[in-house]
Amino acid sequence: MTILAMTKLVVADLERAKAFYEAVCGVREVRRVEAAIEGQPITELIMASDAPGGATLILFREHDAPAPPPGACVLVFETDDVEAFVARAEQAGGSVMQPTRSRPDLGVSFAFVRDPEGHVLEPLRRS
Repeated sequence: MTILAMTKLVVADLERAKAFYEAVCGVREVRRVEAAIEGQPITELIMASDAPGGATLILFREHDAPAPPPGACVLVFETDDVEAFVARAEQAGGSVMQPTRSRPDLGVSFAFVRDPEGHVLEPLRRS
């Protein structure tokens, strides 16, 4: 089974975006993750609401990258099988940005793929 799990909004200024979404949407930072994608360092601010059933918003910043265009985002799909998701994406005309990777410290496995128009999707499996 695969479900849309969260949205990652690509931002140029994490702290400014964090302050905006806290003030306007009532979400708060629950975790900060430092990682790398294709050797490019990134930071993710995981934002959540205290309301039951609230969606997760992740503010995503690629270090050493130019400011993203307006509307840049990553769609995260939680799935039972990351490899199968990646294979389906390739068969449907997508491409692999980063093959499946495991982060036991975060309790997840994930990959990054692009759809045929270049939009980024992240299949994610929680351990």
